Amino acid sequence: MKFIVSTSQLLKQLQTIGGVISSNTVLPILEDFLFDIDKGVLTIFATDLENSMSTSLEVESKENGKIAIPAKILLDTLKTLPEQPLTFSVDTKSFAIELTSENGKYKLTGENPADFPKIPVAEDTSTINIASNVLSFGINKTLFAVSNDDLRPAMTGVFFKLSPDGLTFVSTDAHKLVRYTRKDAKSDKEASFIVPKKALNLLKNSLPGDDTQATINFNSSNAFFSFNNVNLICRLIDAKYPDYNAVIPADNNSTLTLGRYDFQNSLRRISIFSNKTTHQVVLNIKANEVAISAQDLDFSNEAKENINATYDGDNMEIGFNAKFLIEMLGVLNTDEINMKLSLPTKAGILVPTTADENDDLLMLVMPVMLNS
Repeated sequence: MKFIVSTSQLLKQLQTIGGVISSNTVLPILEDFLFDIDKGVLTIFATDLENSMSTSLEVESKENGKIAIPAKILLDTLKTLPEQPLTFSVDTKSFAIELTSENGKYKLTGENPADFPKIPVAEDTSTINIASNVLSFGINKTLFAVSNDDLRPAMTGVFFKLSPDGLTFVSTDAHKLVRYTRKDAKSDKEASFIVPKKALNLLKNSLPGDDTQATINFNSSNAFFSFNNVNLICRLIDAKYPDYNAVIPADNNSTLTLGRYDFQNSLRRISIFSNKTTHQVVLNIKANEVAISAQDLDFSNEAKENINATYDGDNMEIGFNAKFLIEMLGVLNTDEINMKLSLPTKAGILVPTTADENDDLLMLVMPVMLNS
């Protein structure tokens, strides 16, 4: 089997799907790309058994065939070659591969394509169409709040809830929670599923930033994401997602309005002086200002700053994990934010001061108990 392909085009496609491949796998075949040529179109697959990605491009070939090629050596070679036609000659019996460039020849050994795991096929699926940038936006807003606790598998992914009212993305690690709804991505019927963190990172890195249509097909076990010439298939998390609406307080009637950049930069400075385990900062909130302070008693470090704010509640002293607040402020994208509070022992809610009519973003953060 022989085919000719552009080095830069091939490298671009391989880099799009290469993130699936795990370097510490027990199955050597999982360290390979599967090349499948049919009628002049090369389709490339990569999988770690939980997630699979594929992409395709046109090549110059008169034959059809398949070969599994070690990913690392192929990627490392392509990265060093300038743009030029590259000829692949494959012995389909011994799986020997010879690459011929303008100035050199490179030989490596592939593997039997029949050993490559079967890629799941979409059967009995429901479908939703969504703009790529909307999907990317939803992932970026929620991914940081996903839990790393494998003992609570439902929380190690982002919850997708489809309804006639819109598409809601939810993530939580029990310390913070994000709920983001897009009202312009509607489904005829209600459905939900949990997408694992790795699959979302792969999507985030490969989704185009424009309004290219992406299609999500899903059934009880897998989700199938398709956009441009890229397909991603992931095994869904089989667990019941916690009732997130039940933990969002409805009586946080005191509103603190702050400049997002000032607040975030102050937290970054003050947190340097906080305890390295709790990252605790204390907000002492009054009508027109917030005093932000932290101390680390083990090293006698402390810091305090005042920033201007607007507040319409009773004076309050409340503690938070600065790391969580900084992450949340990095995802909110308005110049000012509202923090809705009730008591020092109850969760605070962060929302943008202005919102798009198709957007509804809410972030919840649990307080850190203060040492009196």
